[in-house]
Amino acid sequence: MTLARPTMRLSMRLGLTVSALCALLVLGMATFSCLTISRQLDIRAQNELTDKLRQIRHSLTESSWSGNDRSLNSHNLRDQIVGHDNFTLTLLDASVPRRRLLVIGKDEGAPLPESLFNDQAQDFQALRSDTGHGLLVAASPMQLRSGQQVLAVLTLDRKDDDELLRAYVQSTLIALPVIFLLVGGGAWWVVRRSLRPLKAFGKVAAQVSARDLSQRLTSSGLPDELQGLARAINVMLQRLDDDISQLAQFSDDLAHELRSPINNLMGKAQVTLSRERPAEDYKQALESCTEELERLSRMVSQMLFLASINQPVAALATDPVNLREEADKVVELFELTAEERDIKLQVNGTACTRGDRLMIQRAISNLLSNAIRHAPPGTRVTLLLSVHSEQASLAISNAGEGIAAEHLPRLFDRFYRVHASRARHQGGTGLGLAIVRSIMQIHEGEVTVTSEPGGLTTFSLTFPHGAARLNSTTTTGKTYAIGEPD
Repeated sequence: MTLARPTMRLSMRLGLTVSALCALLVLGMATFSCLTISRQLDIRAQNELTDKLRQIRHSLTESSWSGNDRSLNSHNLRDQIVGHDNFTLTLLDASVPRRRLLVIGKDEGAPLPESLFNDQAQDFQALRSDTGHGLLVAASPMQLRSGQQVLAVLTLDRKDDDELLRAYVQSTLIALPVIFLLVGGGAWWVVRRSLRPLKAFGKVAAQVSARDLSQRLTSSGLPDELQGLARAINVMLQRLDDDISQLAQFSDDLAHELRSPINNLMGKAQVTLSRERPAEDYKQALESCTEELERLSRMVSQMLFLASINQPVAALATDPVNLREEADKVVELFELTAEERDIKLQVNGTACTRGDRLMIQRAISNLLSNAIRHAPPGTRVTLLLSVHSEQASLAISNAGEGIAAEHLPRLFDRFYRVHASRARHQGGTGLGLAIVRSIMQIHEGEVTVTSEPGGLTTFSLTFPHGAARLNSTTTTGKTYAIGEPD
């Protein structure tokens, strides 16, 4: 049995992450500042040495002092060093190895680079004194008034610079832990405060259930990122609420729709078996039960089809579809039905799209079946195909009683019927138009209906993508005259 590792709270994790980043930033800035200060101190020391050597050159040029007279007029050089306790001046002759001619300064025993005595002098050289602090040495060849060549070596004691840099480093090391604690505590507090709205999210999520989807998140006053998340969650909850409401309504409608044929079957069988009857009565009872069972079978098949297209397991395979050809095929299938009702079928126009051929045929078939069922005898059902703004449409129109305006919004709901008793008598299941709407939705299209009481009722299928006219020709309308002519 393995024990789960304790998880760190998000606020603590973010606080530590921000603290670590800030610590690295502060440490980097402190290091950069230390290097910058050290560099500036070096430049200042070099500038001081350069300026002082220039003054010494001027003094040696104007003075009558010579290397053989070490006491006479040496006070002119000492005047250049007075008040500068960190300077030491050493004059070396031009011989190899060089000899010290004069040493002026506080630290007259200051070490000098060996290269100065071997005629390998450099501009600036850094040394360390016996006490461990830094020295900066600058050497410059000069000519006395008498013409004698000497080497002026000026040494700058950088003890003050070292102490300044050491004090800065110490103060920084003392301040860094305090800064880290302040930054870490501030980051944790800010993160914890910023994540406070997530508690409201968790509270709403804990209250959501299949029986109660009315909870919603308040997006006002939230950061932009959380506002988008709150709106997305509210949209999700609304969709779930709508879907569960539709599922509950569908379950109620399904129970009602199945109860009627089952009660009919049970009642018919019980009446038939209540006493002895002739064989012909049993035959009629079985035929009646068979009709009800066929209607149940159609209903189950349509429900399975609706479930398959509403929850597809794979993407819809689309192929070029000639809507005129599909309309002609469907019309041929309904020729006998229309002929029995003395109804003419007419197809006009042409259009094409992309989609599933069999599904599109089924949508056209369901609409045409309804149109023939509700069209009065001696009238015409028209199928009109057209293309508008790269949208292919197919409109099926029939005359008749029409549909009242209050029924139009719910006409495509499952099991909804304008005239329930008449629809059941005609064998309808109330799922045909719902199937049409689902087919159009997966084709990214739509189905609409317009109706005038006592006038034309038109159902239109609109396919928004891939619609185009076939070549550049125009197909004349083909009329199927079924029954008596006008």
